[in-house]
Amino acid sequence: MTLEEIHSQEMVTESTNRMQGAGKALSELLLSAQRQGCLTAGVYESAKVMNVDPDNVAFCVLGADEEDEGDIALQIHFTLIQAFCCENDIDIVRVNNIQKLAEILGAHEDSGEPQDLHCILITNPNENSWKDPALEKLSLFCEESRNVNDWVPTITLPE
Repeated sequence: MTLEEIHSQEMVTESTNRMQGAGKALSELLLSAQRQGCLTAGVYESAKVMNVDPDNVAFCVLGADEEDEGDIALQIHFTLIQAFCCENDIDIVRVNNIQKLAEILGAHEDSGEPQDLHCILITNPNENSWKDPALEKLSLFCEESRNVNDWVPTITLPE
């Protein structure tokens, strides 16, 4: 095994560990925000919150499954949301498993109908900045991703 191969293996392992840590942190953040009433779900609901009070938005999650990749209207919404988040310094990630998001948030439990989880916003509960360790971890993850030109990193949620 050459030095390059060893270095490449270490980079893959480090990237996998970083991704798993981010997935766990996102899961914790979503549950914490939901308990505190700081979670907004839905593309249109999120757009309203961002329009009214963008300074109160702490984090944005875009969720899509493979079948959503062909939905042109949804992709346009995603592009606009991403641009807005970048313009307003809001950390943003993608998740490619809507079903897992629904499981974490218990989205089907309330009304029995599926909830729109294509866009989820985490907002600050009050004027004081919300200090959640999972939010800090994810902010660092997003910053590291931007440093390697990955502006909207994709996170894999834990099983």
